[in-house]
Amino acid sequence: MTEKPVINYGLEGIYVDESAISKVDGQNGKLWYRGYSVESLAEQSNFEEVCYLLLNGKLPSKAEYDEFSRKLWNRRDLPAEVKDIIKVMAPRSHPMDIMRTATSMLVMYDNDPNNKENSATLDKVITLIAKLPSIAAATGRFREKKEYIPPDDSLSIPSNFLYMLTGKKPTKFESKLIDLMFILHAEHSTNASTFSVLVTASTLADVYAATTSGIGTLKGPLHGGADEAALSMMNAIGNPDNTEKYIEEALEGKQRIMGFGHRVYKTYDPRAKLVRSYLEESLTKEPSDEVRRLLQIALRAEKLMIDKLGSTKGIWPNIDFFAGPLYRVMGIEGQMFTPIFVASRMAGWGSHIVEYWHNNKLVRPVEWYTGQLDLKYIPMSER
Repeated sequence: MTEKPVINYGLEGIYVDESAISKVDGQNGKLWYRGYSVESLAEQSNFEEVCYLLLNGKLPSKAEYDEFSRKLWNRRDLPAEVKDIIKVMAPRSHPMDIMRTATSMLVMYDNDPNNKENSATLDKVITLIAKLPSIAAATGRFREKKEYIPPDDSLSIPSNFLYMLTGKKPTKFESKLIDLMFILHAEHSTNASTFSVLVTASTLADVYAATTSGIGTLKGPLHGGADEAALSMMNAIGNPDNTEKYIEEALEGKQRIMGFGHRVYKTYDPRAKLVRSYLEESLTKEPSDEVRRLLQIALRAEKLMIDKLGSTKGIWPNIDFFAGPLYRVMGIEGQMFTPIFVASRMAGWGSHIVEYWHNNKLVRPVEWYTGQLDLKYIPMSER
């Protein structure tokens, strides 16, 4: 009998490819995009430049940046049919279901969707980076029974998303916050949704099909939905003075505390540190009572969890834990968090598609069969 092989459940610890796009150092809490630390990009760059960097492997010149930005700005508006389907779905569908459906529709407007030349693939990815924030914003508008707001050419991709969602041009601080979140969510190596994108891309399906696969994967609460789940937990806690009791009881009942722990990071997520710092800065901007309450709960929960599980089990806050309160600073509702993740992560997904197709190989893992063999078939009349 053949000996059972070692099975790495969930592909944990398995290298599936080489990549020059990003590096996650989980032991030391470091993240780089194309060699640049995420801290330096978050503080000194912007989302459009980060997209260019991820797709092209280098920072752009002024002329390259301007041309790239113009392409993005010119493609932000949505076709009438896409807006119509969003409006139809909005009252009774989760925003992520709308994102998935509306994104798949975009293939109709591509005259050559199966063209996989490098320049054509880059062009399709740029289109998706431009339009996915608009799909997310339209989803939020129609959910609130409000009218679609066309893009504003004077605003960046993240700021324009916030404008199209809320109907108000963001303040300088709000523009920085939404740009920060887009940058921090833009890329994170071969996570579940990126791997899903690459599995689909490896079949030589088109970019839209691969992106739709990623959106479906990102919907799960163990991946993209974790920030919404973490905010729901904070709202369930309600009063900051209930925090320790709630967390203690949840841990005793072996419940998962959303926003803590990570498959790769065994120390503090560097993205969470950045979000935390801006959340604290928001307290100087006269935030709502809700935001103050959420931050108090978050900080108390963070201290308790680190004291109990940080140094002993390597369970630390990840970006999802503080993301919800920061989105609430901007007035964004919980069910819109993951669509923002989609709109941001398209830059990373697209970069991986471009890179993978340079040396494409169909993803086809194997599994160890544990069922029976050579069973005798019994006709239905005799069963």
